Amino acid sequence: MKKKFYLLTFILCMLVGTLFILSSCNEPEGSSGITDAMINENGELILVWDNGNEQNLGTVVGKDGKDGIDGKDGADGKDGKNGINGKDGIDGKDGIDGVDGKDGKDGEDAIIIGDGSTVIVQGGSSIPEASAKGIRSAVSIICSFDVVKNSYFGSYKETETSAGSGVIYKMNKDEGDAFIITNYHVVYYNGAETENDISDSINVFLYGMEYTDYAIPATFVGGSPNYDIAVLRVEDSEILKNSCAEAVSLADSDDVLVGENAIAVGNAQGLGISSTAGIVCVDSEYISMTSLDGASTVTFRVMRTDTAVNSGNSGGGLYNDDGYLIGIVNAKITSNGVENIGYAIPVDLAVSVAENIIHYCYNTTTERVQLPALGFTVSLSDSKAVYDPESETVKIEETVFVHSVSTGSPSEGVLQVGDVFISASIEDREQKISRQYHLPDLLLELRVGDVLSLSVLRGEETVEVKITVTASSLSDY
Repeated sequence: MKKKFYLLTFILCMLVGTLFILSSCNEPEGSSGITDAMINENGELILVWDNGNEQNLGTVVGKDGKDGIDGKDGADGKDGKNGINGKDGIDGKDGIDGVDGKDGKDGEDAIIIGDGSTVIVQGGSSIPEASAKGIRSAVSIICSFDVVKNSYFGSYKETETSAGSGVIYKMNKDEGDAFIITNYHVVYYNGAETENDISDSINVFLYGMEYTDYAIPATFVGGSPNYDIAVLRVEDSEILKNSCAEAVSLADSDDVLVGENAIAVGNAQGLGISSTAGIVCVDSEYISMTSLDGASTVTFRVMRTDTAVNSGNSGGGLYNDDGYLIGIVNAKITSNGVENIGYAIPVDLAVSVAENIIHYCYNTTTERVQLPALGFTVSLSDSKAVYDPESETVKIEETVFVHSVSTGSPSEGVLQVGDVFISASIEDREQKISRQYHLPDLLLELRVGDVLSLSVLRGEETVEVKITVTASSLSDY
């Protein structure tokens, strides 16, 4: 029997109006009210009063979304430069709260008077636009597992079904092919009748097409329970060819800031793709939980968010205001006394794992991440917050050093205990080592034959060292 998965869709329509806050503004004598307001060719706001008099309130943000005469942001307002080349608003930033317009920029819907005495502000949000972008790269995932169960009357077979989410990572639309990133636990069931406990019946659904008639068969490429990332493959799908789906756009994990918007798009409760919004609470931390086999503990590096996530969001995307992927949702806390603490695997880590899987597992018999063991461990000697006055942001910077070197490993005789890492590079890609996770994450990008170049501070001397990755150093992870 076919089963339809009905999607209840809430379409959010944002009605944009203009809020006028007029203060410290003198009316012309004999007038009682404004009959018209216009911006002239010089970008000046002209008020027309009911007695026919006109009042010029000075330079404002132009209709083309730029401030001032030369279209640059500057510093006018009470402490600024009258809007010729400046920012606008009371505090020298855009608008009263630093954000104006429907898309967070200046425009027809975001008028700011530049003399600082009067402010006209229309705030806005890019969440609907970001959600729309995320929705186009999102899929719902339905997996079936044949499981043998035991009862008083004997053993019997039962089919278990799970619902999750995924993100279209790479896509050839003309061919109807795609790689999809999801969580390993979405496609895994401990005790399934398959050899690897991975579902052999995986279907993905695009937004608005969550009916069995539109099911797109997908196959498991590979994954890692230790990173909770899996990659699926879709090939020659007519549904994908004729859809508005697109591959996801990627942010940079190092650019993610605490307090920025975090939008989750996924198959919450298995009811179809939906969107929720919150903020990034912690940009990087570690959590431990019982592994999928129920017999050991696994530790994940994640970012924390207060965005509402529920069962079924697993494997779905967490996006920023621009609709760029910042993480893959994978867990939440459900304890009493805890509200809205969810987790997502940072995008750089998720993508590094996915690329490793595609390289080593696609069209091969390998199904697990291949991680090179180079024989050194790292630790911290210092951690601090650094404030950037230009961007008005705070980031953590850590001093990372070699904690141990294993005998007989590729690092023996190359690295020394106490070496402080400055940077690492693979071919033309260089990574400044300013967080403890940078090096472990970078190892995922290494392939057999690659040379890892490291710049370290040894005592007071900067030393350049190289380590070559061999096939014998690889292990399943």
